[in-house]
Amino acid sequence: MLELVDKCTGFMGCTDSYEQAGLILLGAPMDLTVSFRPGTRRGPQQIRQLSYGLEEYSIYLDRDLNDYSFYDAGDISLPLGAVQESLRRIGRATSKILSDGKFPLVLGGEHLISLAVISEFAKVYPDMAVVVFDAHADIRDEYLGEGYSHATVMRRVLEVIGGNNLYQFGIRSGTREEFDFARKNTNMYIDEITAPLQELIPQFGDRPIYVSLDIDVVDPAYAPGTGAAEPGGCTVGEILKAIHILGKANVVGFDLVEVSPLYDLSERTALVAAKLVREAILSFARPVIRKR
Repeated sequence: MLELVDKCTGFMGCTDSYEQAGLILLGAPMDLTVSFRPGTRRGPQQIRQLSYGLEEYSIYLDRDLNDYSFYDAGDISLPLGAVQESLRRIGRATSKILSDGKFPLVLGGEHLISLAVISEFAKVYPDMAVVVFDAHADIRDEYLGEGYSHATVMRRVLEVIGGNNLYQFGIRSGTREEFDFARKNTNMYIDEITAPLQELIPQFGDRPIYVSLDIDVVDPAYAPGTGAAEPGGCTVGEILKAIHILGKANVVGFDLVEVSPLYDLSERTALVAAKLVREAILSFARPVIRKR
């Protein structure tokens, strides 16, 4: 059983039951290691709420959420202050969804949640590649004495999947040591997104791909509501294009993290996130057509 908070407005268009759905949307409102401005625990609910400001139809893909079978399971119930137990619960929920043969789409919460999710995926897909969109390298070995942090998450992911399997896009912030480490241990594309991604798609072939999207990859002019906003990022149009490019690959899982509503009174960050989730569902979900 999934341990869920008893509240969920539901992402737009999600009317199927868990049993019928091919894709499961799950909130992981963990907000324990954010180092600058906390508040990401409120991200999943606001993304859901703002989704109702959008249409269910995508003009980019000529697809409609009403023609896809997906279920919003709500938020995982997480213990305040307990990092390892929170990660364990996120991992257990992910494992349940995977064992039921469904596609997990997880909403954070801070970026450390991706470690718990990816660790479960690696058990099912040992040859998996991880594609990350982020402003920050997140490959420190420790931050403020802690090995488990949103600032170390991709270093821990590397230990699970191996460096040649990690592809980082849009990176524009980190320490000198992180960039030195990345040159030897990851596939990092500094401040680039769509062009290198387009070139990689044929190389991926049918290989399973997990996608992690930190909203701060987008320039804060478009998405200011995040804990560690970094000027100079991509436009909304560029990150949407990246999702559509990945629709040509074998994407098996997706998360979107680090939306922090407290720092965006306009709510446009969550609106951008909701649009990205819509496009991710329509790009990655299995073509399960339901009756209207």
